[in-house]
Amino acid sequence: MTMTDEVTYGRPEPKARETSESAIAMVDERGTVVAWTQVAERLLGYAARDVVGGSAALVVPGSEEAPTTSAFVEQCRARNGWPGTTAVRHRNGHTLDINLRFSQVSGYSGAVRWLLSVSDAGPLAGREVNGSARESLLVRAPIGISVRDMELRCTWVNDTVESHDGVSRDRRLGRRFVDALPGAKSEAVEAVMRQVIESGTTRVHEYRTWLASGPAQDHTFAASFFCLQGADGQALGVCTITVDVTEARRVRERLAVLGQAGTRLGGTLDVMETSQELADLAVTLFADYASVDLDQSVPFGEGPSISIGPMSERLPAFRRAGMASIHLGVPESAWERGEPVPVPSVSPIADVLLTGTSHLEPIVDTAPGTWIDKDPVRARKIQESGMHSLMVVPIRTRRALLGVALFVRTGNPAPFQEVDLLLAEELVGRAAMALDNARQYAREHSVALALQRHLLPHRLRGGLAVEAASRYLPADMDHGVGGDWFDVIPLSGARVALVVGDVVGHGINAAATMGRLRTAVHTLADMDLPPEELLAHLDDTVQRLAEEDADALDQTPTVVGATCVYAIYDPVTRTCTMAGAGHPPPAIVDPQGRVTFPELPTGTPLGIGLGGPFEAVEFELPEGSLIALYSDGLIETRDDDIDVGMQRLAAALAQPERSLEDLCTGAMDTLPDQGPRDDATLLVVRTRSLGPSRVASWTLPNDRTAAGAARHLAAGQLTAWGLENLVDSTKVIVSELVTNAVRHSGGPIHVRLIRHQVLTCEVSDTDLCSPRLRRARTGDENGRGLSLVAHLSRRWGCRSIPNGKAVWAEEDLVG
Repeated sequence: MTMTDEVTYGRPEPKARETSESAIAMVDERGTVVAWTQVAERLLGYAARDVVGGSAALVVPGSEEAPTTSAFVEQCRARNGWPGTTAVRHRNGHTLDINLRFSQVSGYSGAVRWLLSVSDAGPLAGREVNGSARESLLVRAPIGISVRDMELRCTWVNDTVESHDGVSRDRRLGRRFVDALPGAKSEAVEAVMRQVIESGTTRVHEYRTWLASGPAQDHTFAASFFCLQGADGQALGVCTITVDVTEARRVRERLAVLGQAGTRLGGTLDVMETSQELADLAVTLFADYASVDLDQSVPFGEGPSISIGPMSERLPAFRRAGMASIHLGVPESAWERGEPVPVPSVSPIADVLLTGTSHLEPIVDTAPGTWIDKDPVRARKIQESGMHSLMVVPIRTRRALLGVALFVRTGNPAPFQEVDLLLAEELVGRAAMALDNARQYAREHSVALALQRHLLPHRLRGGLAVEAASRYLPADMDHGVGGDWFDVIPLSGARVALVVGDVVGHGINAAATMGRLRTAVHTLADMDLPPEELLAHLDDTVQRLAEEDADALDQTPTVVGATCVYAIYDPVTRTCTMAGAGHPPPAIVDPQGRVTFPELPTGTPLGIGLGGPFEAVEFELPEGSLIALYSDGLIETRDDDIDVGMQRLAAALAQPERSLEDLCTGAMDTLPDQGPRDDATLLVVRTRSLGPSRVASWTLPNDRTAAGAARHLAAGQLTAWGLENLVDSTKVIVSELVTNAVRHSGGPIHVRLIRHQVLTCEVSDTDLCSPRLRRARTGDENGRGLSLVAHLSRRWGCRSIPNGKAVWAEEDLVG
């Protein structure tokens, strides 16, 4: 029987539903059929007038072999309560397989009758084969039977009914249902009985109630009401058959739970969120309090999982990832979400970690000498909240433990049973898969973020040349990595290099390639190369990386090209020199807010092998100008072309009085809500200048007096700047550099001191050859000058300038 209607106190009765799957016949002690039903007529083909008053042999195969009343009674008693399958002959002649059940009912003064429940065996057997646990329970469950007359007074009853509602036989016989068990439920049941008598049909009703005796827990009963008919086809009364379908209801609820868990768990790749979903779901369905504790490395995807087996000297460190309760504020928990949770060495949790199997404690033992004595924090919470039943289930996957889930009952008086543990294990198993996916994602995400964090600059160092701010928005939002990069690189002479690049593609492969190119740019920048030469060398690097990837047969080539803009800003001259390789031009904003995009030679993208020369442009900028370098992901969207994006960027930058952080935020806000289709990068700098108070320069003749003059001039300037501590070392550095220039060049010599974050000494000449540091032998009179310079300075170098070179050395301002 399929029973779906439900009655509970405080809710209106649902309408009872008709069924025709079971047939009822009543037989007296002499083996005479005394009542029949319409369903029996449909099933066997015999009307009430054909059966009532006749022998039960027509309905009960083999009863014709019982010649006496006592023999028939003994036969019925032998088969009492036993559901069996047998064959009967339908009225039209064909054989019918039926399920036949004998049930004895008693009346006044110990009188006995027999109720025969008949149903078609074929469909029912099919349902059991198909796995309908509910139908199987109905067939095997003890049934309660009561028969009532036309006034709904009880005339016959079996022993099982008392166990269903706690009403004894004596209190039931001769009384209506509302008299024996008053209440709204009883009135609703009697209303169904009257409908059955009036219509002559069979109806099924399901309701939930609390038992008057036994364990204090609710039970669900399925009640079938049959109209009993006499030989004339008129109603004699109503027969009620009740079955405790509590377990069947729990089967349905468990199936619903698992179905619901499948949709609610794993909807996020956040470990903490999934843990909280598990706790919330458990409390909603079968627990009064639930907590989820994970190994502290799981949320971050770091470290190995907990191994199952004997613990080492130190138990794993857990962290509370989720908790829920029927009580506001979760008073059962001694720890908040995110806090570390200790694991006692002697406890159900430790047992679970040791065995990898669940722990069920239907009744929590709080007697002295138990594990609770060694865990005062949990003991106090158990006493305060009234925890009386608990389960601990390991959260395990791939032969390792991620943590444990604890389920407790406080308000629900029923202890946990094995069926509850099976449900909890199934629920935790599904959560474990979601948590493992989230852990793997967290691990990959941490790796990707660590990669990006190490590849991009932690902070921008513009020195006294520029103030800088940046933004980076990857197209791969799940992993937060991409192929764009930006940099502000300090150069000699207080200058800075500004760079923005874009590797074709995005994701972790593009990020790895980007890291290699960023390193290459830093190396080339240390060589003090002009922008156009740096891009030429970078182009060679990209081509070489592409060739290396092509030679690796076991992997897909990752380097397929890149674009870049490289600029050098000199705060002394306020000049900016830049060159591009297939990249959009920077935006220049003057102090009045006028935005221009300079005519920068486009250049070919890096690594495509065209080999064309790169060209640089140079222009002078007023102090306080803005230079904005960006990638095409910032200006190119799915709906608009690049020109529209450049106009949006210009409008966002045309407010130079705002802070750089606000300007970056405003520029990124111009992107559409769905985010960029490519990585979007923005680097904005505000230029500064170094005036005469920080720069001193002299032009000296190329003769023997140059070195002495340089020492004298440098010492005087350092004294004026208050840097007397650097006079001696600077005199040596300047003397050696000027002497080297006199020896190897023929034109005038230029000496410049720049006081910024360090002291820079520069000596320029017309010689195009860069000096090299070499080790002088013991007998050599020359070759020690640059060694002295290297020893006395923090770093030194040489760069090309128009018509010559400049050799420089830096000293820390604090000696």
